[in-house]
Amino acid sequence: MVDSELSMRSRAEITKRYAQAYARGDKATKTAILDRVVDVAGWSRANARRRLAQAARTGVARRRPGPAPGMRRYSYDALKVLQHVWAVSGGMCGRYLAVAMPALLDNLEAHGHLAFGTDRYCSAVKAELEAMSGATIDRYLGPTKAREPLRGKTTTKPGAMLRNSISIRKAGDQIACEPGFFEVDTVAHCGPTLAGEFARTVNYTDVNIGWVFTRSIRNNAHSHVKAAMEAFAAAIPYQIQGLDCDNGSEFINHVIVEWATKLDIFFTRSRPYRKNDQAAVESKNNHLVRRYGMYWRYDTHVELDLLNQLWHLVNDRLNYFTPTIKPVGWTTDSVGRRKRVYDKPATPYARLLAAGVLSQQQQAELAAYRASLDTLDLARRIDAIQARLVQLAAAKTRQLQEATKPRLPDPSGIKLASRNP
Repeated sequence: MVDSELSMRSRAEITKRYAQAYARGDKATKTAILDRVVDVAGWSRANARRRLAQAARTGVARRRPGPAPGMRRYSYDALKVLQHVWAVSGGMCGRYLAVAMPALLDNLEAHGHLAFGTDRYCSAVKAELEAMSGATIDRYLGPTKAREPLRGKTTTKPGAMLRNSISIRKAGDQIACEPGFFEVDTVAHCGPTLAGEFARTVNYTDVNIGWVFTRSIRNNAHSHVKAAMEAFAAAIPYQIQGLDCDNGSEFINHVIVEWATKLDIFFTRSRPYRKNDQAAVESKNNHLVRRYGMYWRYDTHVELDLLNQLWHLVNDRLNYFTPTIKPVGWTTDSVGRRKRVYDKPATPYARLLAAGVLSQQQQAELAAYRASLDTLDLARRIDAIQARLVQLAAAKTRQLQEATKPRLPDPSGIKLASRNP
């Protein structure tokens, strides 16, 4: 076999030329044709055999479904509107945005931000957007996505008090299928150093439906954590069944345990150093707290107030407009390895309605509140608060980052040992 420099078009023509003779020939003829195609095209025998068989069936060496290479299936107008809707959604991945697209378009139309005949938007563009698959959305939006370089630190300190009296919940343990069982965790806004006092965010995630509640506090003092718990209990629109925390002392203490007991909330904890036991809230720590709150250091009252304004807006966006998926079982792939099975994406709001735990009045109240939310206004307010947080915290965080870097000794002050000749 030689290293062929033929173009793919030339190789396809050669394969097409020999395809019918290969299909009708006997074993000797097929071997001779296969040797010839491998030598000229530079393919492996398996690849050449497959292409000859395919060309005999279809009449072409390899035909790609859909539009020709380099051509867009969807219009440029649809791409520009897609970029706008993606920004309003908070940067959803394609799989989720494909599910949320009809609701987002209807919301933007209802609040006057999209109108047929203006800003490239029309019925044809709307039909294109609703027809896009998740993979297509990701491919079209690929150039617009960016990543945040900063990283945070962990601040979980074991709470020995009461630990043995609180039940352990492990990854894989069965819980009630109805909404109301929450995992809770704290995220530190410390920047590159744990020195001094800085804000913490308490994050709650419903294991069954993905409903979230987020609250920032001044520090991990029991009084602040309890205040966040009380705000959480008042804000959730359905019955809280249980709370599962990690082993941090901010949760494993008499104040929080007594609060949960009075409200008849089942209280459990995860195993030490086993993040899989709290997979739901650990995922939200990244996709919610770090994504929207970023990795800067927040240690002032102004920044704390901005964070709580931010979480109110973000929680509404995630609970009412952002689809999630939920693991529903296990299967095996083609080689026998275990593989997670997930359900179809749906918003926490839709999952809550489907659970059937709300009264008619509660459903009507939530529906009216959802209709009052303006997704574009949410996006603008979230962006404005994030910009203000960056303005307040970015410079000091970078200064701390530089100050905490390990310093190498000055080479001019190091004397090298002399060698005796």
